[in-house]
Amino acid sequence: MFSIIPKDTGFFDLMEQSAAIVIRAAEAYVRLMREYGQAGEIIQSIRQLEHTGDEIVHNTLDKLDKTFITPFDREDIQQLMKRMDDVVDEVDASAKRMALYKIEQPTTWLSKQAEVLLEACRLVGQAIGKLRDIKRVDGLQELLVRIRKLESIGDDNNHAAVAELYDTTTEPILAMKLKEIYDRTERAIDRCDDIANTIEAIVLKNT
Repeated sequence: MFSIIPKDTGFFDLMEQSAAIVIRAAEAYVRLMREYGQAGEIIQSIRQLEHTGDEIVHNTLDKLDKTFITPFDREDIQQLMKRMDDVVDEVDASAKRMALYKIEQPTTWLSKQAEVLLEACRLVGQAIGKLRDIKRVDGLQELLVRIRKLESIGDDNNHAAVAELYDTTTEPILAMKLKEIYDRTERAIDRCDDIANTIEAIVLKNT
């Protein structure tokens, strides 16, 4: 049907830009685990991605203030952008703590969780891209189910990692430091699940 109201794709552009930052941050986190000798450079790159992500959120909120008609509810757009920003914030916080706490080497569990996070973030990127044509979201539900499955895997991994840490550690302070990094990494995966829930709510409202 022809519409006299021009279609504004700006919000979709911003959401996809934010999703791209989420993926790049997760990729950098995986790289941090694999190339820990380059930790300083990689952590700085994550820091820059966090700044860029903040700018995209700011631009989105500014556009929301100036736009009369939005593709879907303003609150949903705002929440979706915040959740994606939360993922990057948790990755940034985790990476910084590895340097601040002088972690000598990533644990096997951290490396495993970083891979789970990256897979979830890539699925988030695919799901966000499908919102451009909200009336035809073929395959979207499958993506959301896969994100939720990864959240469950991340949760199980985190419980196992913390249990192993407490069972085997001989350095209580190190255990406390690692647990905080474990928990923040797991929260980044949780935020991907929150994004999936927000996307599902948007689709239900608009189809």
